[in-house]
Amino acid sequence: MNAMFEGRPSDSPYIEMIWRGYAGRNYAPVCPADVRWNLLFIRQGNRVRVSAEGATTQYVPKFQAEEHEFLVIKFKLGAFMPHLPADRLLNGDAILPLAAGRSFWLQGAAWQFPRFDNAETFVARLAREGVIAWEPVVNATLHGQSPAVSSRTVRRRFRLATGLTPTTIVQIERAQQAAALLEQGVPILDVVYQAGYADQPHLTRSLRRFIGQTPAQILQSGQTG
Repeated sequence: MNAMFEGRPSDSPYIEMIWRGYAGRNYAPVCPADVRWNLLFIRQGNRVRVSAEGATTQYVPKFQAEEHEFLVIKFKLGAFMPHLPADRLLNGDAILPLAAGRSFWLQGAAWQFPRFDNAETFVARLAREGVIAWEPVVNATLHGQSPAVSSRTVRRRFRLATGLTPTTIVQIERAQQAAALLEQGVPILDVVYQAGYADQPHLTRSLRRFIGQTPAQILQSGQTG
């Protein structure tokens, strides 16, 4: 097996999901667009790479030549790092320098590498120290509420916290919903209706951009997976 994954949801107010796993040599996944940023820890032998990965607005082919283990802490929409705003990470990442022992530097302090089972404790410490913050404007906007600030302030704070616009988030999450329906074997024309696309070409363009596959390819992979 070239790769193994294990994931779990979290009860942290900041964390969406926590993943860990192993991938063999020449692992080359195609990662769909993702509206959430994450902290990524990759171990290859004795080497460790730590990075903050931003949200992505299209699918991203990736490649790892060596065997590696990884841990991913994926954050909820609204959680962000004030010193490294999400709009600076969009479609990219920031490599975080290593410190002595099993630790890395983040906002001027050395932090021990988290584990799969203590990620919540690690992130809670980040929040107490102000490294991670919460932007309530994000959830309010996505739920159609009107924050008690100007629309210009809302747009600015939303962009700093997510790197995206509300419209882009809706587009990406709709494509993810459509892909999930296709993987379940739902016919393409039914997916067009259920996911709210104008027609099949609209669905196809969206999935090509955000998922990296056509509806037919996703449907076939779900039937053979």
